[in-house]
Amino acid sequence: MLETSARLLELLSLLQLKRDWTSSELAGRLEVSTRTVRADISKLRSLGYPVDARPGVTGGYRLVAGTAMPPLLLDDDEAVAVAVGLGAVATRGLGVEETSLTALAKLEQVLPSRLRRRVETVREATSAVSGAEPPLDLSVLGSVAAAIRGHERLRFGYTKPGGSEAARHTEPQRLVSWRPLWYLLAWDLDRDDWRVFRVDRMVAHPPTGARFRPRVIPEDKVVEYVVGRVSKGASTYRARVLVHAPAAEVAAKIFVPVDIEVVDESTCRVELGSDDPNRIALWMAQLGADIEVIEGDELARAFDRLATRFRRAARGASAT
Repeated sequence: MLETSARLLELLSLLQLKRDWTSSELAGRLEVSTRTVRADISKLRSLGYPVDARPGVTGGYRLVAGTAMPPLLLDDDEAVAVAVGLGAVATRGLGVEETSLTALAKLEQVLPSRLRRRVETVREATSAVSGAEPPLDLSVLGSVAAAIRGHERLRFGYTKPGGSEAARHTEPQRLVSWRPLWYLLAWDLDRDDWRVFRVDRMVAHPPTGARFRPRVIPEDKVVEYVVGRVSKGASTYRARVLVHAPAAEVAAKIFVPVDIEVVDESTCRVELGSDDPNRIALWMAQLGADIEVIEGDELARAFDRLATRFRRAARGASAT
């Protein structure tokens, strides 16, 4: 006979199968009396599990939707499917990336090693279409998300843009997804200041276990700060352009950090930077809108070179 706690878990697992169970059926599966089944049903209800009881020959017990979300039991295949699914959602830009990562961190924390290996096997066997968003290291993202949620100080190795490496000791505040990259806003304990880190350049170290009191920053200020730091980062070339297209349309088409200022409903000003003005010109050309360079002589010359190449390509096509 199962012990009470193990029996309750087994009973809950049976009720989650989405079918009605009579007292006799449950008693037979659990090898207990129908009186014990009724007592266990009452215990589950007291724990917040909404178990409905319907009388009659065709009646029985069934787990139904309640007013709160109780803990769920997952078998091995379900746990692997949920972990893989949460990882996929975290890369899709659906607006629930950080929530998905915290849920994934909770799940992976309790996954047996054999199931973690299955999850990793699925990830390693999955390829992205060339040109799509780069794959994310979900183990690093999960570690960062767990540290943020638990208000736990985070140590990690970090590769700077120039290639040099350094160890960082931080109080992680928020993750910000800016396709195709993730950024961490954290208080750098060694520098006593806010810093923004690209997650793809981080190498997670073991959890520190040291707690901290989070610093209060409004959500809109978090995003504003990260966007400002990234877009005004150490780029060799900076430029401002007037784009004859709505700001929302431009924001949806360009996937690099930029500052966008609305001029009117059909025009906006864009400020961005890069180490290569030709790359900026290509980004702007892909918008499919008329563009005027406000500031940035290097960008103007890059547009001129690009226009020459396009005209040459067009003449070659017309000749054939």
